Amino acid sequence: MDRWWALPLLLALLIGALCPLAGTLLLVQRRLFLANLISHAVLPGLAVAVALGLSPGVGGMVSGVAGALVAERLSQGSKPGDSRDEAVLNTVLAGFLGLGVLLIPLLHIRVDLEAILFGDLLAAGPGDLAGALAALAAVGTLLVGRYHQLVFLGVDPVGAASAGLPVRRLRLLLTLATAFTVVSAMTAVGVVLVIALMGAPALVALVGARSLKEALLRAGLVGMGLSALGFGLAIQPAINLPPGPVIALLCLALLPLAQVLRRAQDS
Repeated sequence: MDRWWALPLLLALLIGALCPLAGTLLLVQRRLFLANLISHAVLPGLAVAVALGLSPGVGGMVSGVAGALVAERLSQGSKPGDSRDEAVLNTVLAGFLGLGVLLIPLLHIRVDLEAILFGDLLAAGPGDLAGALAALAAVGTLLVGRYHQLVFLGVDPVGAASAGLPVRRLRLLLTLATAFTVVSAMTAVGVVLVIALMGAPALVALVGARSLKEALLRAGLVGMGLSALGFGLAIQPAINLPPGPVIALLCLALLPLAQVLRRAQDS
């Protein structure tokens, strides 16, 4: 029996767990926009890598981390989530994206921007699966090794710095793990789905969660559920649509549920 869908489904489930884990960590530290920044900042590195005949994933990883580090450097002194911080992040995002778009004609290369935005989950191969597994291992290692420090940093960033926690190192490690997650998932599902899966499941999971561990578990399960449902719907003969955009729409549909749960908790 032909089971061509097995590997793409496995990758969808893996990414469905991976992205919400990273997204939850970013959300509790009010740095979720970092994922959006990295996912757009990969384009210059990807273009240079293609021109040099190198792995696009490696180039995208370097460029994404560079964009995040530039934004963090330029936003020093501002608190996460305030207007100055958002202005810096948006400007760096636009600058790196513009640089990437300019490099494509300047380097005389061809880059499929539609594939970058939406990916091609059904064409995923073992290499994509290996990359997602490596990214999951990186995020898991960060959680196991730095869990209590990440909780402290998320609850009280000022207190964490005063207590002598290596705040800058922790943020760098989280930036690297986020970049690894974005690049490994983007080749299969594209920028749009990576951002959606980092945000929506985390919003639902954090409502009523008694600990970061509980929120992470919930987010991973919600993300896997969305991925499985979206993939199953997309490959139905009557629908026959790309799975990535379908999963992204399900993430959008999840937002009202997060709002309802939050209101129920507050009442």
